[in-house]
Amino acid sequence: MMFLYTAILILYVILIGSLAYGCSQIKIFNGTIKKPATKFSVVIPFRNEAKNLPQLLASIFNLNYPKTLFEVILVDDASEDDSVKLIHNLTKDQRIDLKIIPNERNSNSPKKDAITSAISKSNHDWIITTDADCILPEFWLDSFDAFIQKTGAYCIAGPVTYHVKSSFLNRFQCLDILSLQGATIGGFGLKTPFLCNGANFAYKKSLFTEVSGFEGNTNIASGDDLFLLEKALDKQANRVNYLKCQTAIIKTNAQENWKQLISQRVRWAAKTTAYKNGFGKLTGVLVFATNLLLVIGLILSLFGLFSFKNLSITFVLKCGTDFYLLYKTARFFKQTSILKNFVVSAFLYPFFNVYVAFMALFSNYNWKGRTFKR
Repeated sequence: MMFLYTAILILYVILIGSLAYGCSQIKIFNGTIKKPATKFSVVIPFRNEAKNLPQLLASIFNLNYPKTLFEVILVDDASEDDSVKLIHNLTKDQRIDLKIIPNERNSNSPKKDAITSAISKSNHDWIITTDADCILPEFWLDSFDAFIQKTGAYCIAGPVTYHVKSSFLNRFQCLDILSLQGATIGGFGLKTPFLCNGANFAYKKSLFTEVSGFEGNTNIASGDDLFLLEKALDKQANRVNYLKCQTAIIKTNAQENWKQLISQRVRWAAKTTAYKNGFGKLTGVLVFATNLLLVIGLILSLFGLFSFKNLSITFVLKCGTDFYLLYKTARFFKQTSILKNFVVSAFLYPFFNVYVAFMALFSNYNWKGRTFKR
């Protein structure tokens, strides 16, 4: 038993250390292009987002990129609030190629259907997706254009983080998403990509057509980003890249309460059983196993059945390795201030991770007023 315990811990330290090393292998992109050339179709599904749309739209109007080189397609997924009316009111005086289309539902995944609906009506070569609760940086499309022209990429994962606020819940989530971004960048740096975020994800329309879109994954509600990434890697891995660029960082809102957070994370975790990426599966299993070791170890130590010294060593090794990856990531995102919340979050995270994993395996989940089966 102790051998298994030690083996899992060693493998975890090696894994997270390797991802931290991989982060260093992806250099920050600061390239500029004198003449923008890439034409983008910006795809944004939304459902009941009236409170978030004003900030999103304001950031779209503020984009530096030539308005003749991009269109915005907002896909209404059966909103029950004033989202559509609000969009019309806020865009009526704007000279921008923007349209609202209804979501054409054909599967168990509303978001995949929304993206597919938008792509079928898009006019440009590059699709770039984001979410309705995001704020787009001014030079967002400029950064992608420069990267495309300089690298010849045909699928690009971009950086995403949360707005930092003062509450512990917010900072807990900020640390969590930074860890996911660190793993994302690290995977690309190790040439074994396994994560991306649909809030900042770009790919050629021809790629989407070539891999038959989301076909084969439409029974799973989430995963519009990861399953498409897997298909892109199968086709031409050397042209799938991460854009490590600070002018491309999209910021979004963390969840407002623990119930919403758990529901979101259960939704994210529910798709993992369908992953084909071996490195991604190994990472998920090791992260879960290490957190489970800490939870079980704590319970057993309280009853005198496990050495508290060994538990402490495990916790310190895990925290040290995690902090190394988080520090590298937080520096890139310029959010090192939240690292002061790391220790408290590190005590809570194993329980959070194990609970979410079990909920994802054995229960359905709710999202945006709908219930989805695992």
